[in-house]
Amino acid sequence: MILGIGTDLANIERIQGTLDRFGDRFRNRVFTDIEQRKAENRKDVAGTYAKRWAAKEACSKALGTGLRMGIAWKDMAVTNLRTGQPVMAVTGWAAQRLTDMTPAGHEAIIHVTLTDDHPWAQAFVVIEARPLINKDTAG
Repeated sequence: MILGIGTDLANIERIQGTLDRFGDRFRNRVFTDIEQRKAENRKDVAGTYAKRWAAKEACSKALGTGLRMGIAWKDMAVTNLRTGQPVMAVTGWAAQRLTDMTPAGHEAIIHVTLTDDHPWAQAFVVIEARPLINKDTAG
């Protein structure tokens, strides 16, 4: 079952301007160390940050809160599997919100997809609840 859907569109040039103006203050407020390392090692640094910014916005929308109610930017973090597929991890208040919205007997799965076409970066997040399988009764 779908628990939440969120999307966001970010302007890469706006993110570049924010990076130019606020630098580490912006990076450290919004992005985890892992996200920063990933972005700084990419050819399109601003595009990488913009996609992750959009993913955090989309995740907060899928959680049903937007960026309010105590969710911090770093409570939502995008990493990548070895295949390159992005994955979203939540901690802090975002993790608590996810737990609260997940029905009993289910596990929450966060799906995220990112794309960019200069000057735009876009993210979609879908939060799914999957029934837990009881290994004692599974056939």
